[in-house]
Amino acid sequence: MAIQCRRIEGERLPMPVFFVCAGLLGLLAVVLTINVGLMRGRKKISLGDGGDAEMQAAIRAQGNLLEIVPFTLLVIYMASDFYGFRIVAILSVVLLAARALHAGGMLGFIPYGRAVGAMVTTATLGVASVLLALAGLGLKQY
Repeated sequence: MAIQCRRIEGERLPMPVFFVCAGLLGLLAVVLTINVGLMRGRKKISLGDGGDAEMQAAIRAQGNLLEIVPFTLLVIYMASDFYGFRIVAILSVVLLAARALHAGGMLGFIPYGRAVGAMVTTATLGVASVLLALAGLGLKQY
């Protein structure tokens, strides 16, 4: 049985894409956290970044994901009450792709991934926030 959002135009819509993307973003956070831990052991840096550029990038890749993703997921989830499956699915998949690009770019695997991922993440949060604000103002009804 799929978890469902509130009624939209008389129907209940499943949200599996949102939950899959949220789960995959959680796993990305785990991978980035493990990466920082392994790098700390390899470079013998217990606290901070030790002035090491690679360590700094690993810490920021993890930190940036943990700073922006929970709030963005929350806004997308709240907007799901008003906008339905397609909008939520699009925002969720775009966020997942953006964060994967950003992490890959920060760690040196994807050229321009950091910049593109950051811009797309910010745009996703912006779009979801505008949609939620419009719903809150009563400009979008169930």
